[in-house]
Amino acid sequence: MTEGCTVGRYLVDRLRQLGLEHLFAIAGDYSIEWLNRCVAPGGVQIVEEVNEVNAGYAADGYARMKGIGALCVTYSAGALCAVNAVAGAYVEKVPLVLINGTPSVKRTITFEQTGYSAHHFISGRQTDLQSFENLTVAAIRIDSPDLAPTLIDYALTRCISERRPVYVELLQDMVDLECEPPTGLLKPARALSDPTSLEQSVARISAQLESCENPLIWLGVEIDRLGLQDKAMRLIQQLNVPFVTELLSKSVLSEDEGLFAGVLDGQASSTTVLDLADASDFVLALGVWLTDINSLGWDPDYDKTAFASFDAVKFGTFFGGQVALEHLIDGILAQNIPAKERKLPEKPARSVPAVSDADVITYQGFYNYMQQYIDTDTIVSADASMNYFGSLLLDVPRPGGFVVQSSYSSIGYSGPAATGICLVKGPDQKVMVFSGDGGFQMTAQCLSTQTRFRLAPIIFVIDNGVYAVEQWLADAGVFHSDEPFYKPCLLHRWNYTALAEVFGCQGWEVGTYGELREAMAGARENASTPSLIQVRVPDKTIPDNANWKAH
Repeated sequence: MTEGCTVGRYLVDRLRQLGLEHLFAIAGDYSIEWLNRCVAPGGVQIVEEVNEVNAGYAADGYARMKGIGALCVTYSAGALCAVNAVAGAYVEKVPLVLINGTPSVKRTITFEQTGYSAHHFISGRQTDLQSFENLTVAAIRIDSPDLAPTLIDYALTRCISERRPVYVELLQDMVDLECEPPTGLLKPARALSDPTSLEQSVARISAQLESCENPLIWLGVEIDRLGLQDKAMRLIQQLNVPFVTELLSKSVLSEDEGLFAGVLDGQASSTTVLDLADASDFVLALGVWLTDINSLGWDPDYDKTAFASFDAVKFGTFFGGQVALEHLIDGILAQNIPAKERKLPEKPARSVPAVSDADVITYQGFYNYMQQYIDTDTIVSADASMNYFGSLLLDVPRPGGFVVQSSYSSIGYSGPAATGICLVKGPDQKVMVFSGDGGFQMTAQCLSTQTRFRLAPIIFVIDNGVYAVEQWLADAGVFHSDEPFYKPCLLHRWNYTALAEVFGCQGWEVGTYGELREAMAGARENASTPSLIQVRVPDKTIPDNANWKAH
């Protein structure tokens, strides 16, 4: 065995090789020695978080931008708090590594054989491991230094291959034990396709693209997760076909592209996009995941839509199993299908609305006004709330400039996710977060971490005093009547701006467009702390593209 490599250092070296530069962590006595002796000396900055769920969301946002994210917690009391964040990453295919500092072999055996419990124990060595087995693609327990390299390499390879979380139990007495050093570099497993299924799928889709007059390409989130943006753009340009995205994949390609028509998310879509989808005689959905957030009162025409996702192609009665999305796109590109002259839909021009400084801000008016601040240096994140609707119709020109957790839709995700996003963004880029007041109340401590590390997102809290999206889902008619909100949807009102003083950042409270303009001027100048802008809106205003459900 080569001297000088330990289990703790091996794990750090492998994470660093995969591009990890920051590790989100909560101090715990079962993990603190690894953090102190291995992580920081190994070239990875420790970002001390305030709670485990915020650390998980921050690591998730980091991973979406960076390609790998990681958090370190302590056994049970810490790890089980991070379950929700890991579950969201699993659903949305985010490569996240959860390192769980775990009691030693001796402590575990003592508990199991005598009942003498160490703190955080529940029922022995299986509790945490079993909890995460169904939320990760690999769950390992490192209780042998000789097996550690193999187990670590296996878990991390599964993480980067399947773009989903993995769970690593790092026993406190393993950290300093010697092991073999890393050899070579980890790389994703090859994508595999069944040759017959692939050939049939390419032939069937190519035939449709050659014969149809008004095709449409619908780009989904797998284009981002699998790094297929360039190939997707080549296909769109080769065919000269308009394309749309879904909310989860919004801005997967630049929304300044001439062939981009908008976001197709059911009745929340613009009229232009819905008309385009209805008029199309063939829709090629590449990497699209169907969810109730994508349909929103509208069903795709399955007879004219070919869905290529989850390693399969589904088109009418045709099913092609084990067809990798990358191979499918390569196969269609190789057909060199000639482009046709097509009349592309005109996107509506975006302009700053004519409002008076004294006018009261409405939900839709806020988004109309904010469009002017979103450019190629802006990264937008929208939380699970009515902000889904408002942000859906924003033009976001930066490729990859929109982050949303709309499939899992955990309220409160976006504020702490911005911590991770800010650590990855370029020096001239600005992060804007659109959150509801209910969601922000769940994870408001994100301001503490962001202030501590001099991160400067602009966080808008739309303050209407109600879980508006939950009320909308239950009974949207309330927003157009004198009926009261459901009592469980009512919030305790916070003085959000006062939190800025608590956490040491800057804050503004606005209710008119003049106040919003002044707040934005101050926030854009603030480069050293988060900017919290409390946006008061009348409690029964909602974005225009959410009104369809009320009627």
